[in-house]
Amino acid sequence: MITSDDLIALVRSYNPKTNAKMLADAFVYGAAMHEGQFRHSGEPYFTHPVAVAYILAEQQMDDATLITALLHDTIEDTGTTYAEVEKRFSKEIAELVDGVTKLTNLQLNSSETKQAENFRKLFMATSRDLRVTLVKLADRLHNMRTIKSMREEKQAQKARETMDIYAPLAGRMGMQWMREELEDLAFRVLNPEGRNSIIRRFITLQRETGDVVEKIQTDMEHEMDKAGLAVDIYGRAKKPYSIWRKMQEKEQGFSRLSDIYGFRIITQTEAECYAALGAIHQRWFAVPGRFKDYISQPKSNGYRSLHTTVSGRDGKRVEVQIRTVEMHEVAEAGVAAHWSYREGVRVENRFAVDPARWIAQLTERLDEDHDHGEFLDMVKLEMYQDQVFCFTPKGDVIKLPRGATPIDFAYAIHTRIGAACVGAKIDGLRVPLWTRVKNGQSVEVITAEGQTPQATWIDIAVTGRAKTAIRKALREEDRERFIRLGRELVRVSFENVGKNPTDKALKTAGKSLGLGNVDDLLERVGAAEITSREVVTAVYPGLAKSAGNEIDARRAVIGLAADQTHRRAQCCQPIPGERIVGITYRGQGVVVHAIDCDVLATLEDQPERWIDLNWQEGTHSADNTITLEMTITNDAGVLGRICTMIGENDANISDLQFIDRKPDYYRLLIEVDLRDIEHMHIIMTALEADSNVASIQRHRDPDRAGQVQRQS
Repeated sequence: MITSDDLIALVRSYNPKTNAKMLADAFVYGAAMHEGQFRHSGEPYFTHPVAVAYILAEQQMDDATLITALLHDTIEDTGTTYAEVEKRFSKEIAELVDGVTKLTNLQLNSSETKQAENFRKLFMATSRDLRVTLVKLADRLHNMRTIKSMREEKQAQKARETMDIYAPLAGRMGMQWMREELEDLAFRVLNPEGRNSIIRRFITLQRETGDVVEKIQTDMEHEMDKAGLAVDIYGRAKKPYSIWRKMQEKEQGFSRLSDIYGFRIITQTEAECYAALGAIHQRWFAVPGRFKDYISQPKSNGYRSLHTTVSGRDGKRVEVQIRTVEMHEVAEAGVAAHWSYREGVRVENRFAVDPARWIAQLTERLDEDHDHGEFLDMVKLEMYQDQVFCFTPKGDVIKLPRGATPIDFAYAIHTRIGAACVGAKIDGLRVPLWTRVKNGQSVEVITAEGQTPQATWIDIAVTGRAKTAIRKALREEDRERFIRLGRELVRVSFENVGKNPTDKALKTAGKSLGLGNVDDLLERVGAAEITSREVVTAVYPGLAKSAGNEIDARRAVIGLAADQTHRRAQCCQPIPGERIVGITYRGQGVVVHAIDCDVLATLEDQPERWIDLNWQEGTHSADNTITLEMTITNDAGVLGRICTMIGENDANISDLQFIDRKPDYYRLLIEVDLRDIEHMHIIMTALEADSNVASIQRHRDPDRAGQVQRQS
């Protein structure tokens, strides 16, 4: 086990001014709190917090972070409290330990909706103090290193969680070494045979070709000496999971993969980076399209480096990364570079970019009412995508995920620009909005006043920012449309009972129906989630029409046995006045079909199920729903006038659905509650006479044969 002296010695190697006494006190206190607790492996539990602290000390973290690591499970798993930690150490450490405890309690392996909410909480916690997340990542790394002691199902759960959440998060924080190790440890659990096959092939390749890495590294050192450059060169074969992923992405076998070796050249100055690049390209052939300059265009997490792929010894492709010592610190440590020490003194690395800004920007864009699925999509897009760099006509740089489109570019500039986008030019040429932008291209967004986001843009956009803004705009547009429609439906229903839909009346109805305000009420009516009749009843329950001489719906059909119930078929929606027939269904009673229903043809060979039925004579209640299919002109007020006409003829609209939208017309389905066939003819005649109604017909859907509606 790592002792207190071991940990303090490591910390002193980079920070001679460390508070060794406080570190030792935290070590003793943590050991005492976890006394008698054991890990699945049988080891004392405190070996885990110590190992987490040691991982962070290797990253040269500050004292507060290391003490937090030693105590990170005390509030959750022992008898200590926030107040006790604050009293013994400091408020800063107590808050950090409490933050890690809250992250630990997030159930990240639950349902997607819960997972999305946990992502939100994780990012919110991270934006307050990044050290909380650093401790949690080190905690996960040690747990993955010792995962074999867990049950198999628990191993698989933790490995999937690591692959989906913690490894990408480490990468986004710039800690690429940790991302690679977490991925490989998870890969070992999730696909051990795949990982072993990669390792076996490496061994075979090394047996056949010798130590290729050492040979190529020697060649590179020779070229650097010729160029007069004093550099450090490191070479290695890529991690098994990295190779496996390339095989899956490129759909190639191991033998066809060429860039499985990577080399890093570390220089003293930025100018030497470009000089080293020139020496490499003079000696070996550069692979077209594989050069990236992340020095002039850094990644959003501060990463800077030159990337190139060359055809090296024996034609083997190798990836080469060239950067300075400071750039290398950021590339290796990521966010931990904020706490880096050099020669025993805390220094600020000028290339380190605080990822908290990225996380804060992400959380700021999240309204509390956003759909959880949308948020999860956005987070994954933000975390997983590589980047391309494009230019505005003025030369400003816009960073986008690989595969982004001009729509993403427009929203990256400003939400207003994105919403008004009608076209784009790339390098001066007009292109479709679904075009994928590439590194170095100049993009010009063409806007038009009055333009609004289109639903098809959701499938075109790639960035979370664009998708969220588009969905929000579409929701707002739908809401306004539903409110207008709902207001018209409510007006007609209130007038049918001789009342006015005043704001006070609607507020009363909204309160009765458990809705927040009038607009929410009208939106629900317009979206057919509640009926306008329910709104009237909520305010004036005494005005419901008396049944009077109306026929009881339960006895509306003649020909049934005393113990038989009936339901109207939804495929043909029969109504009083039409010839009907009944079809018996085991356990479902009798389903009533119109005699001309297409579905009956499929039942001709089962005459024993047929029952001759008739409608009762008399006045039926207006509870018989039929569907009308209409084509109307896309002019202001047309839809409202149609709703008014239906209401004026004593019918209620129970649902409305647009099935086609064009600039000059709409096609829609309207479900109307009627008394009988005569009532239907009156309404259809009135609607057909309107000059803005191009066509109207009764809509029947044989596919709904399995759906039935109880007569009520």
